[in-house]
Amino acid sequence: MEKTWRWFGKKDKITLAMLKQIGVEGIVTALHDVPLGEVWTREKIRDLREYIESYGMRWSVVESLPVTETIKYGGKDREQQIEVYKESLANLGKEGIHCVCYNFMPVLDWARTDLLHANPNGSSNLYFNWAEFAYFDIYILKRKGAEADWKKFQEEHKQWNRDILAEVAEIKAKATPQYDHDLVDTIVIKTQGFVSGNFKEGDDKPVELFRELLALYDGVTKEDLQNNMKTWLEAIMPICDEYDIDMCVHPDDPPFQILGLPRIVTCDADVEKFLNAVPNPHNGLTFCAGSLSAGGHNNIVEMAKKYHSRTHFVHLRSCHIFDNGDFTEASHLGGRADLIELARIFEQEELHRMETRQKATQLLPMRVDHGMTMLGDEDKGYNAGYSFLGRMFALGQVQGIIATVDRELGKPYHQPGFFD
Repeated sequence: MEKTWRWFGKKDKITLAMLKQIGVEGIVTALHDVPLGEVWTREKIRDLREYIESYGMRWSVVESLPVTETIKYGGKDREQQIEVYKESLANLGKEGIHCVCYNFMPVLDWARTDLLHANPNGSSNLYFNWAEFAYFDIYILKRKGAEADWKKFQEEHKQWNRDILAEVAEIKAKATPQYDHDLVDTIVIKTQGFVSGNFKEGDDKPVELFRELLALYDGVTKEDLQNNMKTWLEAIMPICDEYDIDMCVHPDDPPFQILGLPRIVTCDADVEKFLNAVPNPHNGLTFCAGSLSAGGHNNIVEMAKKYHSRTHFVHLRSCHIFDNGDFTEASHLGGRADLIELARIFEQEELHRMETRQKATQLLPMRVDHGMTMLGDEDKGYNAGYSFLGRMFALGQVQGIIATVDRELGKPYHQPGFFD
């Protein structure tokens, strides 16, 4: 697989010169300076592509060309926003960029409740606590029906053997204004504000904005959202066919129904449904092993065996689920995802594509994701979940896995940057 790295543009504190030294081959990025819902011009795309290429790497994947909320919930300006998306997509194709990772999660992208949760070895990782998230929903958002939803959620997950609402009450009794502020900063700003999305650093009233966005989905069912995704995909497939662009949806993170919102990429049945709804081979999956492994209902290896041929991009990370359902990012050699077996599946798929001349000039792009914060990463101002040393450590682990698997398969393994 092609070793790629998510990079946040020319202002990223992690530079392309640093990435070249550690063996990164492809860059995963976006035009983060273009406001949500505006066209990505060829000029802006070309400028960033050429900048990346000047460091000997290529712009491998767009992550992401954001899908606006109106497309998701079916607003009055949906058709206009679909046309904007199609124009941006065509401009990417004209500039030789052929893979777009996106998500169809309403309002909130990935969510965590602790961005620097201590590990036993002194490093830290992202962490998700269900009671803290329920407290945010019930007492900070004050969402109508939230408490009833959490009672139902608790009943559906009896195996966790916990009283989430009782834990929420304990949090409420001890919570301070600073605690509430920090939780909003974690859930809403620090995990969302560094991408071209609904929230950004410096928003004065993020909770009020959150409520406004939630209100857009009043009455929108899971079936409605699935149909809206199908409508959008069918509209853009002609552009994808013309320019050979692979669209690959990112699974919902965490892979559960939350905040009263429909979530439609949480499990095997969800993936099967959207792939079958639009059977065009350009409609595919970002196989994020981390997001999927945060749900105990998902068998990650079996899903990879089932969907490898429709996978256009791979995120190799892994989650550990505690007995009470809370989860944390695991070592890239541990957790539920079994990255060693996933590497075998996707390296075999890549070999098949090369042998059958399917996209023979491209490797299957892979990036490590959500590495530990370690050895001073926490003081560098990196985006949450996107440390340098932690991800470099993870990349070293994954490179070793891939090199070993390639030897098993008789594939040549090449580490760029030493004698080229």
